[in-house]
Amino acid sequence: MKRMIGLILAAGVAVAAAGTADSREGCGPGFHRGPYNGCRPNRGPGFGGPVVVGNYYHGRGYWDGRRYWQHRDRWHGGWRYR
Repeated sequence: MKRMIGLILAAGVAVAAAGTADSREGCGPGFHRGPYNGCRPNRGPGFGGPVVVGNYYHGRGYWDGRRYWQHRDRWHGGWRYR
């Protein structure tokens, strides 16, 4: 009886150790887990480099630091986004 309990405990420890090792494996820098546990690249608002405030990005608009705007005008010595 004691031997059976020892075998069950040993098997439980082996399964727990294997599960922990699998869950620790990451995708590496610049990647994250996607659907179905696949690795996907991290893509920020600019999709290819740092996003600069005030620049126009084709297909998106002007970036003001929070969101994209389609139009901007000079207004009181600065920019107004609409």
